[in-house]
Amino acid sequence: MGWFSQTLLGVATLPGTLLLLGSAALPLAGRENSTPARLGLGYLCTNRSVLFFGHRGFLGFRSLYLDEYRDRLFIGGKDVLYSLLLDGASADAKEIYWPPRPGQTEECFQKGKDPETDCANYVRVLHPYNRTHLLACGTGAFHPMCTFIYVGHRGEHTFSLDPARVETGRGRCPHEPSRAFASTVIGGELYSGLTADFLGRDAGVFRSMGTRSALRTEVDQRLLNDPKFVAAHLIPDNDDWDNDKAYFFFTEKVVEADSKEHAIFSRVGRVCVNDAGGQRVLVNKWSTFNKARLVCSVPGPGGIDTYFDELEDVFLLRTKDGKSPEIYALFSTVSHVFQGSAVCVYRMADIREVFNGPFAHRESPQHRWGAYEGRVPYPRPGVCPSKTTNQPRQQYSSTKDFPDEVLHFARAHPLMYKAVHPRHRRPLLVKTDLPHRLRQLVVDRVEAEDGHHDILFLGTDAGSVLKVVVTQKTSSAMTEEVILEELQVFKMPVSITQMEISVKRQTLYVGSSLAMAQVRLHQCESYGTACAECCLARDPYCAWDGTACTHYQPSGKRRHRRQDARHSNPVHPCLENLTVDDFESVEEKVLYGAEENSTFLECVPRSPQASVQWFVQRPPDEQRDEVKTDERILQTEHGLLFRKLHRHDAGIYYCKTLEHGFTQTVARISLEVIASEQLAHTFPRGRGDGLPHLLCPKPRLAPQAPKTWFKDIMHLISSQNLRQVEEYCAHLWCSSRSHHRKSKLAQAKLVLAGVDVAKKGRTAKAHSERNRVPRQAPAT
Repeated sequence: MGWFSQTLLGVATLPGTLLLLGSAALPLAGRENSTPARLGLGYLCTNRSVLFFGHRGFLGFRSLYLDEYRDRLFIGGKDVLYSLLLDGASADAKEIYWPPRPGQTEECFQKGKDPETDCANYVRVLHPYNRTHLLACGTGAFHPMCTFIYVGHRGEHTFSLDPARVETGRGRCPHEPSRAFASTVIGGELYSGLTADFLGRDAGVFRSMGTRSALRTEVDQRLLNDPKFVAAHLIPDNDDWDNDKAYFFFTEKVVEADSKEHAIFSRVGRVCVNDAGGQRVLVNKWSTFNKARLVCSVPGPGGIDTYFDELEDVFLLRTKDGKSPEIYALFSTVSHVFQGSAVCVYRMADIREVFNGPFAHRESPQHRWGAYEGRVPYPRPGVCPSKTTNQPRQQYSSTKDFPDEVLHFARAHPLMYKAVHPRHRRPLLVKTDLPHRLRQLVVDRVEAEDGHHDILFLGTDAGSVLKVVVTQKTSSAMTEEVILEELQVFKMPVSITQMEISVKRQTLYVGSSLAMAQVRLHQCESYGTACAECCLARDPYCAWDGTACTHYQPSGKRRHRRQDARHSNPVHPCLENLTVDDFESVEEKVLYGAEENSTFLECVPRSPQASVQWFVQRPPDEQRDEVKTDERILQTEHGLLFRKLHRHDAGIYYCKTLEHGFTQTVARISLEVIASEQLAHTFPRGRGDGLPHLLCPKPRLAPQAPKTWFKDIMHLISSQNLRQVEEYCAHLWCSSRSHHRKSKLAQAKLVLAGVDVAKKGRTAKAHSERNRVPRQAPAT
């Protein structure tokens, strides 16, 4: 089975109804309304995802490192670390038990922390340190500690911790199990953005470990004001290593001159990797720290923008040169008016331009910010000492050589005046009024027949992942977002806290406090068995290969690959397969209905974009006529409702869908009408209500008489699980309490009307089969 335990996730095995989140309710210039997804998965298939709960049943997941070089996955949890082989055929999962040091748990409890949720060692830092070791840091029951984990060379599966090498983690790992922070290892040194004290007040950017002196930001609200760190990355400027910079993405509180309330702004900050602090000013402090605002907003009427200011996650989509990654950032609102999320994409060229622009300046907190117009000292604050930035007569080999004037200016002007705006100055994706909040983001750039597409995987706080593709219109700057799937990764509504993607293995790794999940990026066969269905899905991962909807291979044979992710128009790629209207090819199900009662014929189209038509054939006539709806016969989004059934309604009903020129028969139901005379002959009459008396006979009339009519009803019910229906009816009807009889009679009417009284118990199963077998109304 492998190191992940195969799970059913508690529900259906295949997708059924389409689950679509609400489109953006806000105006957005240059954007079309989002198109409904053709396929949505309420829960994952058994062959789509596997879970790992840890050897103790509770993982307490906090950190994840995907090592594709070693083909291993490293997980940090509550008092434990795991090393898992990515090869699912191996069950060789290794574990390190790493609890707090003696006395730390008791001390944590005495200081008022919760012994169950706080006073443990939650492993929150997992970074590759060198070729054979990982750096691991944990909260240590509010006494952070760090150590090195020996993982061996490639091809080995060794995993060990030396207790003698455990050292303090202060300034490297947060004290709290859930407080936001960010870190990365660069050249054997750890760069961290966090709060470094027990009370969570000493926030800063830290550099520790290595051979150089430790550095940190000054304790100054102008530099950082109650920040929440989200991500940290090394992004080089050019081929000169002395120009390498560490970028931090975070939010912080700000107070504007015209407001006494704190606002939340998202920031991007950076420091030079070769920063050594100052000689007399900023000793052991960052001398190159700058920050700028990240703007993600929706243009509105009258030039008033709607801002998404709460930064949730950042993903770097790396390019070949490594110097210009595309930065995808996930934001949410902090507004009391509405709740929503947005994804904005930033270019490194735009970020560097802002850091090379004017500094922000204001005379006092009561004044507004403006661009600094005075003389900026040389070397420019924020510039790294390097061959690229040095002038012939002014050589600086270290920041310790910088003039005091430069360091004083850097301390007083950490903020840039201009903000960083996203590509096209608008969000790539906007979602408002969602039932849950978006928390995590990863991106995969996929090559398709019509070019590349960026597919976004968005983790929610309800245990689900949205799979979204945003397509660019060829003739304009307009974009269109398509929700391909919603994957319910965890059965419980637990927040997703980290995601990693393996393009090599076409796998998404999803972590929550409950468990660790391994999810396939695609399941092309779920879209259907026709060329048009595959193309209408608009999934860049999938293409029609001539016989089935399969994973698209760019290097495969071009002759049979058919795909239309950009336009969702199957006419050109699937011209010969546009009609699947062989009425007789669909499995027929029988439905019995009682005359003068209501009857429902169920048919749910596989796409919300498809239009539905109903046809009826009344034997012996072979002609199929379109069903005419009126006040008695209503067509709903879920099927055809007969409010009052007549004898001439008997016949074979066909449900046919049409979408972008693709027609398909998805349901075939044989409706048989039971005449009222037949019911009157078969069943004893009721008490003046004109309906068969389906309740158990009164004991005083026939206390021991066999209930032969009960078997007759069973003959009228077509069910795949007759025993289930029989047990249900027996439980429902055979009660002697008179005050229940009215509700039981109503249930009996539904039985005769063709409504499956056991439908609630089979809802999940019905939903799972809608994409495997065309749906018909329940055969009752």
